[in-house]
Order: sequence, then C-alpha cells, then structure tokens
Amino acid sequence: MQPDITPYLARRRRVLERLGEGVMVIATAPEALRNRDTHYPYRHDSYFYWLTGFAEPEAVVVLVAGRRPRQILFCREKNAEREIWDGFRHGPKAAADAFGFDAAHPIGQLDKRIGRLLQDRPALHYIIGRDPAWDARVLGWLNEIRGRARSGVRPPERLVDARALLDEMRLIKDAHEIGLMRRAAEISSAAHRRAMVATRPGRREYEIEAELLHEFRRHGAPAPAYTSIVAGGANACVLHYVANDQPLRDGDLLLIDAGAEYGGYAADITRTFPVNGRYSGPQRAVYEIVLAAQAAAIAEARPGNAWNAPHEAAVRVLARGLKDLKLLKGDLDGLIESEAYKRYYMHRTGHWLGMDVHDAGDYKVDGEWRSLQPGMTLTVEPGLYIRAADDVPRAYRDIGIRVEDDVLVTQAGNEILTADTPRTVVEIEECMRA
Repeated sequence: MQPDITPYLARRRRVLERLGEGVMVIATAPEALRNRDTHYPYRHDSYFYWLTGFAEPEAVVVLVAGRRPRQILFCREKNAEREIWDGFRHGPKAAADAFGFDAAHPIGQLDKRIGRLLQDRPALHYIIGRDPAWDARVLGWLNEIRGRARSGVRPPERLVDARALLDEMRLIKDAHEIGLMRRAAEISSAAHRRAMVATRPGRREYEIEAELLHEFRRHGAPAPAYTSIVAGGANACVLHYVANDQPLRDGDLLLIDAGAEYGGYAADITRTFPVNGRYSGPQRAVYEIVLAAQAAAIAEARPGNAWNAPHEAAVRVLARGLKDLKLLKGDLDGLIESEAYKRYYMHRTGHWLGMDVHDAGDYKVDGEWRSLQPGMTLTVEPGLYIRAADDVPRAYRDIGIRVEDDVLVTQAGNEILTADTPRTVVEIEECMRA
C-alpha cells in the first residue's frame, strides 16, 4: 500500500529550508544475504524512509537546496522479468509521480549525475562513517569534481554528518508518526494480552513467542520491531535473553519484552507475569516495587523536565524497595550515591522510541540532559533482576521483573501509548484467568 506522501513532502521541504545552499544524499539500506542465495526480509533505512516513504531497495534521495530547490530520487528501473520473480517495482517515472519528487533517475546513473548536483555547493550532508564503501564513493565524487577544476567548478568544501540535522528533526514526532506509533502500540498490547492468556506451565518460551508473532501479523504488522525476549524464571535476569527455548515452570515468572513494527514505527513493551496465573508473595512484593518505580518515572516524563528526571525518580523508588526487602542495607541517599542498587538494576529507565526501537536523538545538549518537549516519545522501563547468590534470601532468588511502556510527551504532560496492556497485579491475574 502506497503511503500518504504529504508528511514525507513536508519533511523534505523542512530539510531543504535548513540546508541553506547545501546538498543532502541519503541511501536506503542494502539487501542482506542470510545464507548462500537467500536474503533476510528486506527492511528500509530509517532515515531514507522518513524522508521518502519509498520502501524499495537500491534507492538514493538527493535534496538540493538553494533558490531552485530540487528533490531527486534514484531507484531501480522497471524490469518485467525481475518483477515476475521478485514483485512490483515502481521505476523512476512512476516513483517520481507517486512520491512527489521533482525528478527520478535509474540508480545506475547516480555516479554519472551526482557531480553536477554537487559542484559549486558549499556543503555535502550524508551519513558519515556508517558504511566505508559509501565513504569511498563520496570521496570519488569529490575527486571527480576536483579533476574538473580548470573548467571553473569546485566540490563542496564541507562534509557534514546528516544525522546532526535529521536526528533532531526525528526526535519530535509529527501527527502522522504519532498515529502510526499508536497503532503499533495497539497491536503490541493485543499481542501481550494474547501471550498472557496462552501461558501455562509446561509450554515452552517459543510457543508464547509464536503467539506474539501471530498477533503482530494478524493485525498488519510485518515483523517485530526487534528480537522478542520471552524469558521464564532465571532467564529473566539475562537482560538480552533471546534463546526463547526453555520450558515454563509452575511457580516461575515469565518476562516478555516484545513490540510490533507498523508503518516503519516501533512499539516496545515489557510485562512480567506468573506462569501459573498468580504471583507468589515475594514475586508480588518485588513486582509492586518495580511498578511504583515506573509510576514515579512516568510522572516525571513531562515538558520542561530533564531527560534524566524519570530515571532518577525510578532509582529512588527501587533503592528504597531494595532496602525494605533487606537486599540492600544503609542510608537511602548513600545507596543511590554509591550506586549500590546497580547490583539489581543495571540499565537506564528508558530510551527514545520511533522508527528505530532505540531511536535517533541525543540525550544531552552542551553537556546537560536535554529538556523533554511535546512530541518526544520514550520508553519507561525500570526493573529488578535478583540473581541467585548466597547472600540473597531463597524466596527472591532468580526473580527478574521489568515493566515497560511507551510514553508520548504532550503539552499537558504525557500519554501512555501502551496503556491497554495489563499492568497491575490485579489486571494481569484477571487477564490470565480469561
């Protein structure tokens, strides 16, 4: 389905306004071999797609700023034979019309045409250092222009990393992006509810992962936004556990960190719930601490607050809870200052969310935590991971709990995009009884 091109046109025009007299060149992602002659499922480059809405491989967008700004696409030519094997291709002419470009050319002509687009321009913006082959190709373009110096032309004097501009623009989501993220969140919430209902002792982690994937595809999400974590028992204390192959045991917890990608945008949800449908006393005690830490963090995710404010709020609640459980001893402020809590909580409380699950955008500006603004989207995901050890009471050993939601900063405060996912002990136990 062809996307509405209006938001992509608006973004390209905003970029052109900020480029001055420069040129921006952004390539999409290459296809990647999985093994022998089999490719991984194709997924576009996020920067390229954010500017174009064009999902085919082998494509480059060139934005030429100035008094006569131009938006140019280079893409694959029509090829009836390849379309029999691989499916529809727009081709340059149809792509220019469908996606609102001033011109489009075959991708094979990029090296031939790019010199005239770059000559006598003060700056070239592209993603520097991500792909050595592209860096070499860009230097080849510049050397080709230098070789024509006697004809009075000059190459760009400055190479600028395009991420400096694009990351800041991607950080604030427009209405189109927020709509897609809401839908990704709805699909992901439904998948987590399905997983809760399907979970019981004796099933394997991958069976529950299959329930998630079924719900993603059933609602039009082409793939997970990242590799799903389905971690039972002690596996939940492995932060990036993805084997997902162990049996689920009566009395254990199951931590699921999974989200769908929809329209190029990610959701990211974590829930931790009992395999048998009821939290034990110690499990509930730890869970309530994590849930309280998340509530404190979400309350701080509002305009004008520093990025780090939610993390600091979560850490204080977690450290106090660990002290109440007698897993940590000492003065609360001292436990926070010494970072003693990191034995059980070793990651940050969130990250930017958008087209990438760890999305574009700096967390500090001029050395200071940046202020939250309406339109920013972030995760809020405190956790506690109590690995078995001689000094840990047996009742708490191998309890790993994380609770994660997706939060949109709004003018009035914030909106929890994933609020439909059962979160409290009562909500989760009721969902599992269904």
